[in-house]
Amino acid sequence: MIEESVIAQANEKALAGLRADYDALGENLSRRGIDIDAVKAKVGAYGVAIPSWGVGTGGTRFARFPGGGEPRDIFDKMDDCAIIHQLTGATPSVSLHIPWDKADPAALKAKAEETGLSFDAMNSNTFQDQPGQARSYKFGSLSHTDAATRQQAIDHNIECIELGKAIGSKALTVWIGDGSNFPGQANFTRQFERYLDAMKSVYAALPADWRIFTEHKMYEPAFYSTVVQDWGTNYLIATELGPQAFCLVDLGHHAPNVNIEMIVARLIQFGKLGGFHFNDSKYGDDDLDTGSIDPYRLFLVFNELVDAENRKPAGFDPGHMLDQSHNVTDPIESLMVSAMEVQRAHAQALLVDREALEAHQEENDALMATTTLKKAFRTDVEPILAMARLEKGASVGPVAAYRSSGYRGMVATQRPAASGAGGGIV
Repeated sequence: MIEESVIAQANEKALAGLRADYDALGENLSRRGIDIDAVKAKVGAYGVAIPSWGVGTGGTRFARFPGGGEPRDIFDKMDDCAIIHQLTGATPSVSLHIPWDKADPAALKAKAEETGLSFDAMNSNTFQDQPGQARSYKFGSLSHTDAATRQQAIDHNIECIELGKAIGSKALTVWIGDGSNFPGQANFTRQFERYLDAMKSVYAALPADWRIFTEHKMYEPAFYSTVVQDWGTNYLIATELGPQAFCLVDLGHHAPNVNIEMIVARLIQFGKLGGFHFNDSKYGDDDLDTGSIDPYRLFLVFNELVDAENRKPAGFDPGHMLDQSHNVTDPIESLMVSAMEVQRAHAQALLVDREALEAHQEENDALMATTTLKKAFRTDVEPILAMARLEKGASVGPVAAYRSSGYRGMVATQRPAASGAGGGIV
C-alpha cells in the first residue's frame, strides 16, 4: 500500500482550494434546491468493482505491449486493485476471471482481508482453450454440437460457482464467444437450443442467494453470427432461465448508434437488469476508458439508474463493474480515472431536477426537457467527488498521488518483465 503520509501531505496542500470550490458549488446548488452534502453522501457510498484482468496491460488481435510491473498472478492483481481503492475510495471489490485467477480459496480470502477488498461476480472463460483442456472451444462451448464439449463448459461454470461460494461472491457472469463465421456454418435455432439447455444446467447449480448474469456482444470473435448478440436475445435467455437470471449490459458491446440508455430502461422496467461493464467505444468493442469518448451517454445511463432508484422497482439492485483494455496507459491510472468518471456521471444524474423534467415530459416540451438534463450534465461536480474522497481518507488527486508514490517503479523491480509476444487481453 502507498504510505498514508504521501496521501495526507498532498491532501493538505489541496484542502483550502477544495473547501472554497465545494462551498461555492454548494451555494450554487442550494439555489437550485439541492443539498450538496446529501449528494456527496450518495457519491461516497457508491462503489464500482475492478476486473482483475484490468490491472494488466491489454492487447489487440495483433499485438500486446506490456509495461513495467505487470502482475504475475491474482495476488499481484489484488495488490494493484487495493492501490486503486486506497486512492479513490470507490473500488471496494474485485471480480475474478477463472481459470486466470484460480487459486486456493483460503489464500484468496486471506489476501482479500489483507487488502481490504471483497469479491464481486465470478467470470467464467469458455472462449479460450486452456493447457491440458480435453476438448477445444474453437467451434463453440455452451452451444457446441458435441455434447461432451458442452458438458466441459458446463462443468467449468459450475467450478466457478463453487470457488465463488468459498470466497463470498454472489454472482456468476457468463460471456461466450460462440457463433459462426460463415453463412450456413451453424443452424441458428439448434445452436441456441443447445445453449439454453446448457445454461439451464449451470443455472440449476446456483445457490439460492446467487444471481447469474448473461452478457451479450454484437460480434467478435464470431464475425457472421453470435449466439448472444443483443439485449433482446439476452432478455429471452434471462426469462427462460428463471428469476435468478439477469442481463448484463457492457457499454462497448453495441453498434455505435444504439440507444444504450433506452435498453437500460427496458431491462429495469421488466426486472431483468443485472448490472454493467462500464467502458467506452468508438467503432466497436474497443473497451476504451470509461467516459473517454461519450461521457454524455454515460450520464444518460445513470439518469435512468437514478430515476429507478427514486421509483424503487422490486428487485432493482444492479451490479457495477469496470471492464476495459489498457493498451497505451498505465492500467492503474486508467482504472482510477474510470472509477471517478462513473462516480461523476452518478453525481451529475443526482442533480437532475426530476420534478421539472417530468413536467416538461408531460407537456411534450422537448427543448426544456433536454435542457434540464444538460444543466445537470454541465455542472462541474469535481468538488463533490474530491470531498467525498477526502472524507474517506482517499486522495483528493489520485493520479498525482499515485505517480508521486513511485508504486509502479517499485513493483517493476519486484515483478519479472512480461512477454509482449502475441495478442490477447491479459
